Amino acid sequence: MENSNSSKEEKNFRVRKLELSDKSKGFMELLQQLTVCDSVSDKEFEDRFKEISMYGDDHLVCVIEDDFSGKIVATGSVFIEKKFIRNCGKVGHIEDIVVDGTARGMQIGKKIMGFLADHARSMGCYKFILDCSVDNKVFYDKCGFKHK
Repeated sequence: MENSNSSKEEKNFRVRKLELSDKSKGFMELLQQLTVCDSVSDKEFEDRFKEISMYGDDHLVCVIEDDFSGKIVATGSVFIEKKFIRNCGKVGHIEDIVVDGTARGMQIGKKIMGFLADHARSMGCYKFILDCSVDNKVFYDKCGFKHK
């Protein structure tokens, strides 16, 4: 029975790119669990979504939508910085990782991190970095990050 729950959970929590319709699925409310996030109009959201989309794969915002509730329960982003050092290398900057309070402990934060790390690797990044509070250090340690 545990195996069927696991596959059901896998089906429920797929990582995908942010879509314009995600604003109506609680995306902005989810970000409010992370930091100060003022109200954003539909027009402002659409304008920012289009702006980020123009960067292509150099700026990726991903989400996990709960298929049963239709709500966005996790999100994160990665921005690819192009450098002159390391043979014109690239660095992935991971930002804005948040999992809804009701969905924590289900390993979906790790799914978001894995998705973003895979994307950074696929873009040729020689490393990916993030800043976090001391309170969140244990989570990022579990995701394979090391304090420097």
